[in-house]
Amino acid sequence: MTITTPFFLFILFVSIVGLGTGCATLPNVSDVIDGAPTAQKPRRILSSKGLLSPQKSKAVMERLKRSADPTDVLGRHTAVVESVTDSPLTKGNRVTLLADGPATYAAMFKAIQNAKNHINLESYIIDDDETGRRFADLLLQKQGEGVQVNLIYDSVGSITTPAAFFQRLRDGEIEVVEFNPINPLEDRENWGLTHRDHRKILIADGTVAIIGGINISEVYSSSPLKRKHKGKAPIHWRDTDVQIEGPAVAELQKLFLDTWVKQKGPQRSERNYFPDLKDAGNALVRVVGSTPGETNRIPFIVYVSAITFAEHSIHLTNSYFIPDDQILKALTDAAERGVDVKIILPGTTDSQLALHAQRYHYSVLLKSGVKVYEHSTSLLHAKTAVIDKVWSTVGSTNMDFLSMLSNDEVNAVILSQEFAVEMETMFAGDLADSRQIHWDEWKDRPLLPRFREWFVNLFIRWL
Repeated sequence: MTITTPFFLFILFVSIVGLGTGCATLPNVSDVIDGAPTAQKPRRILSSKGLLSPQKSKAVMERLKRSADPTDVLGRHTAVVESVTDSPLTKGNRVTLLADGPATYAAMFKAIQNAKNHINLESYIIDDDETGRRFADLLLQKQGEGVQVNLIYDSVGSITTPAAFFQRLRDGEIEVVEFNPINPLEDRENWGLTHRDHRKILIADGTVAIIGGINISEVYSSSPLKRKHKGKAPIHWRDTDVQIEGPAVAELQKLFLDTWVKQKGPQRSERNYFPDLKDAGNALVRVVGSTPGETNRIPFIVYVSAITFAEHSIHLTNSYFIPDDQILKALTDAAERGVDVKIILPGTTDSQLALHAQRYHYSVLLKSGVKVYEHSTSLLHAKTAVIDKVWSTVGSTNMDFLSMLSNDEVNAVILSQEFAVEMETMFAGDLADSRQIHWDEWKDRPLLPRFREWFVNLFIRWL
């Protein structure tokens, strides 16, 4: 979910007077690419038994390359990403695609119910509704059984959730942290409204993790077309998560615990947060996290670099698509060199401003050969991509300035031909539920929507 229009206006005011993102800028990815090591340098891959030797790492990558058509996303792109992050590429992971809210919640409830040691949950939004209360009841039950539950929620994202909801959890001895409280009197450094925790992470016993774009809210639980959103659009939210088992879970645990410390969370009880992890599958996974203030803004570099080195196909789904010039150029260049570029975007949204800003970019994309679609049966909230049928990502990162510059985000990058097939199948299903935007029709739109899109685009850094 994104910030509602009234709250957007407040944040816009705060940002303009100097408390927002300021003059922060996205990195020049061309410079990063030029400065990265060559693709011939052996990748260093982390297994459940430790760091593989250069020879074994090379053998792993060679096997993966043989499973897919030739593509630089397994060569030069991987080298670029390694040059900007300490997060390792891990092998031996099982990655399960959770294609919608019901599948994700079923997996989350199962993971929570099976937990024996601890549960770490981080979410931008936790609503006080049927779904939120179901989570609360189960978490309180597990805490009562002796499983330590640690919870992080975002102050802005959960602004409509009553304080009593979280107090009930605290009263049940669950450790609760409010990320960057709105109240400036709270004991936090560098108070500001635009630095938000947009991550969605569930970790059970340090062995299984679920991440993606799904918050804790009943809007993900309903079926498409079951109810109407504001009398016009379906209330059902179309989103995607993944469940990960294997060495990559430890990288997600590090992100959660680092946020806990930075937010001055209560001293955690002694638990086995980093158990020995065994190989659970065959997927290579890199956890891509970011926080404001970093000069490399890793998710942004990952996206631009992957698109830049794509050779066959780019199938992208994103809920708040307000790209900067580098992303636009990477997409249009790819289409012009013959890559099959398809983008599925929301046809209806919880933010009309974001929808207008999104449509501002259609002309450039369509003229270059990018195929643009708007989802028509649900409120699209997914942030996924599959490139060259071997590189995939699922996470919380939107292609907008708030996400790229101001939020804590996390994505999983999965290198697996088998998983990419599942992603392509899901993408084809979304494509069937979408309406293609054709240039011949788009260029003849009335003047009013053109002006509205141009005007909203003036404020894209705060959308």
